[in-house]
Amino acid sequence: MSLTRPPRICVVGSANIDLTIRTSRLPEPGETLAAYSLQTGFGGKGANQAVMAARLGAQVSVIAKVGDDIFGSRTFDNFRRLGMDVKHVTTASNCATGTAVIMVDGSGQNRILLIGGANDSLTAGDVEQAAPELSTADIVLGQLEVPIEATLAAFRIAKAAGVRTILNPAPARPLPPDILACTDILIPNETELRALTNHEITSATDRISACRLLLEHGPRQILVTLGEHGALLVDKAGDDSVPGFSVAACDTTGAGDAFIASLSVFWAEGFALCEAAKRAHAAAALSVTRPGAQASYPNRQEVDAFLGEPGA
Repeated sequence: MSLTRPPRICVVGSANIDLTIRTSRLPEPGETLAAYSLQTGFGGKGANQAVMAARLGAQVSVIAKVGDDIFGSRTFDNFRRLGMDVKHVTTASNCATGTAVIMVDGSGQNRILLIGGANDSLTAGDVEQAAPELSTADIVLGQLEVPIEATLAAFRIAKAAGVRTILNPAPARPLPPDILACTDILIPNETELRALTNHEITSATDRISACRLLLEHGPRQILVTLGEHGALLVDKAGDDSVPGFSVAACDTTGAGDAFIASLSVFWAEGFALCEAAKRAHAAAALSVTRPGAQASYPNRQEVDAFLGEPGA
């Protein structure tokens, strides 16, 4: 059933400052290489997903922790500027805001070093303070850049209230059975799928087999992101492929977050999951044609235009 109001998305996760270095290629071990530029921007998987959802018109609540530094106050102001509910974005004393050092090569591919900072101090108690927002959301989004206990607390509250949950298992790590049991949709990329299952993946059949291993532990559905090649949706009833879009990539940073957040918005609005995934791929495709993470995210009109929607 379609919503008659903006979807309510609650995101529990990380908030970082991104330091993006652009270079023609990535240096070899021990090599010093001149870079083109250094840019500072807002990032973190939780914050990225919150921003993308807000760009598409969702009402977004954020549960996160920032440091008591200038980056923390700027991150807080960025959330407020985008109209998000920030009552549960708190400050960790004597702690730096999370930071990501991102190296982007000439083809737009990236490698990332992550310093958790204040993200590492988000607790289950912090999350429980946000129970009203979690319980009244349409969808709760979580990732693994904050302590897993915090994400699990959010998902338990959501499931008790009948709220749908989406888990992005990144960075990949062993997942306790409890969090999988509270997850409606698990969205890994192929690297994360391999890490979660210790399953060799060299074919489409291998992907499906790995997904079926994970389904035994509780998620209702698994959606494997495959970049421009689309996505693979697997559940107990079968599997389906979702086509992607091929575009000239400038920077892939944050594209996975753009996809996941967009999927949550379109799914909450009432689109079938495969159609929601197709639309989410449009948002992610637009994002890789521009530099940066949050700075690259399109708004609703741009996504509609990309899809050829009437009136866009």
